[in-house]
Amino acid sequence: METFETLVRSEFAPKTIYLNTASNGLLPARTVDALHEAALLRAEGRPLNSLYEDVEACRAAYARLAGVPVTRVAVGASVAAHTGVIAAALPAGAEVLTAQDDFTSVLNPFHIRGDLKVRTVPLEGIAESVRPGTALVAVSAAQSADGRVADLPALREAARAHGARTYVDFSQAAGWLPMDADAYDYSAAVSFKWLLGPHGTAFLVVPEDFGGLSPVLAGWVAAERPWDSCYGPVAELARSARRFDLTHALFTFAGLRRSLDLIEELGVDAVRAHDLALADRFRAGLAALGHEPVPAPGSAIVSVPGLGDRQPKLSDADIQVSNRAGNLRAAFHLYNTTADVDRLLDVLSG
Repeated sequence: METFETLVRSEFAPKTIYLNTASNGLLPARTVDALHEAALLRAEGRPLNSLYEDVEACRAAYARLAGVPVTRVAVGASVAAHTGVIAAALPAGAEVLTAQDDFTSVLNPFHIRGDLKVRTVPLEGIAESVRPGTALVAVSAAQSADGRVADLPALREAARAHGARTYVDFSQAAGWLPMDADAYDYSAAVSFKWLLGPHGTAFLVVPEDFGGLSPVLAGWVAAERPWDSCYGPVAELARSARRFDLTHALFTFAGLRRSLDLIEELGVDAVRAHDLALADRFRAGLAALGHEPVPAPGSAIVSVPGLGDRQPKLSDADIQVSNRAGNLRAAFHLYNTTADVDRLLDVLSG
């Protein structure tokens, strides 16, 4: 029986110390093989039926990870597109509460509307800032810039108390942090970070009654019978969240199906324990070197003010991290080891 370590070793063989999952996760070997096979289907003119089956397998796998029925999961291309659908459904003058410096895809569609009241507060105060008249609270579960984790239970209770809907972006959390998407009205996540998939796919979870959303981007794949809806207006939209689907990036789903299989085989709880142990080791090492990271307990992302300019030197040493607004950002995932952390600390001490 394979252990966590042997399964990970069989899937990953990075040529660098890769600590940049907050930008892009590494592709497992099984995912690379599936992408190659999908490309051959196109190159050799074979039927693509299996690729459409991959779409539905990914939808079902994400539903299990999110803790919701598959009928509540839509698939699209980006979080920004999903946010746009939610923004389009709000009445003019509605108040949207957001976190300061959250990722643009979570925010910008509300600003683009021009007739919404977008209120921005520090992440730590977002729950207490919900008030009567707040229509929607939109926030990332984990902040892209520095890894701070939102107090989602407090946010949920505050929103319920004031009749506000909630929208959570799990892009920097899905794969290592339990999602419990059923607790929120809407949620979304991209596939190419901790879920280890290719680019080109983002999931959207909506309520059973669709939460007042209109499928303003609907095409033929959003129909109850897609292959009978290729010409003319769609006669009947899907009776599930599939009505919010965008045209599927088939190659992406072919690979993503195998990546999601791996996450489920390992288990989110085991992945989280692994990732957080490495992040905590890095935080402790930073303290020993006299550096203080942005406070983000319980996060797989560690951001260190003032060290962003070390990124080129680290890259030269085959250590991949990010420079975000002057901060060095390291993001830990299942293919990282204690040796990776110690090497990063060693280079930083020099």
